[in-house]
Amino acid sequence: MSSSAVGGGRLRAYIEFLAALVYFFIARALAYSAALGLAREQWIQDPWMPLVEQAMFLFLLVIGYACMGFSLDHQEHPLRAQGLPRREGSPGEAGLGLAVGWALAVVCVLPMVLVGGIAVVLFLQPSAWGWLLADAAFFALAAMAEEVAFRGYGFQRFVHAVGPIGAVLGFAAFYAIVQTFMPGSSRASIAVSIVFSLLLSTAYMRTHALWVSWGINFGWKASRALLFGLAISGVSSHSPVVQGNPMGPFWLTGAGYGLDGSWFAFFVLLIALPVVYRLTRELNHRYNAPEIVPARTSVNLDAVACQEHEAAMGMVEFAATSLVQIEPVATQPPANPEPASPAQPPDAN
Repeated sequence: MSSSAVGGGRLRAYIEFLAALVYFFIARALAYSAALGLAREQWIQDPWMPLVEQAMFLFLLVIGYACMGFSLDHQEHPLRAQGLPRREGSPGEAGLGLAVGWALAVVCVLPMVLVGGIAVVLFLQPSAWGWLLADAAFFALAAMAEEVAFRGYGFQRFVHAVGPIGAVLGFAAFYAIVQTFMPGSSRASIAVSIVFSLLLSTAYMRTHALWVSWGINFGWKASRALLFGLAISGVSSHSPVVQGNPMGPFWLTGAGYGLDGSWFAFFVLLIALPVVYRLTRELNHRYNAPEIVPARTSVNLDAVACQEHEAAMGMVEFAATSLVQIEPVATQPPANPEPASPAQPPDAN
């Protein structure tokens, strides 16, 4: 149980969830306006605007939710409470998520290659490789912003209000609604958004950290865009090095919308749910134990345990008595010992 889920009633948690939801849209609008203003003032070039926008969006989300957790829920470590703990093995958790995301992309791309093929165009200019690194940073920031927004403070307060299952399903619906505003969305894209959100929420609930879910999110999107040149939610200009044009049926490729609108990707992500559940078994055992939050009154657990043991064994504490020294008694002979009378002979008469 995360620290954000401790304290307060369900109504209060639900109100805090609504506040986090409102702040999500405010932070998104502020980040876009700030990046646009920097571009107009020529502080940054237009190609850098998406990267700057995602960096500002992530910063506003992390700082804003940390302030909410600190002020509203008295969290001692608000960053750790919203799923960003600095713990041993965090790079390995992120690597596990990256491997899963990359594997999902490969499983979806291989049938496309075998059935219809992918027309690939390469741009190998030196400047393209620099922009490739910038696009990788963009996907890393965008994936982390999504995780903080959909698995961070607001999600945790919603868990406290409606329970884990209700929160997972509710945020899956919320994520799908956000994706419907993307141009070219369809029923398939909505279905993919729902199951993908379920997959990421499962990774978070099993580890109580955003590292695995961030890795899956980043690996799933960056692999398709940067390695295969495929469209991400209808946008096909993410990779400056590889441009891919898939050829095949719509249910397999998603056409111009990409695998985010493919029914084949929907079933692949659905099958990945028990796989991620299995892969996070050790992390669940390590980090998913209930957290004991001490009250403000300090309790000496050793003393309490000792008292309970004495009561069970019937031990009684006796009052202390003063020590008495016992000295040996000296034996003295009698003062006037009488001589023993001789035995009288028997009377002859």
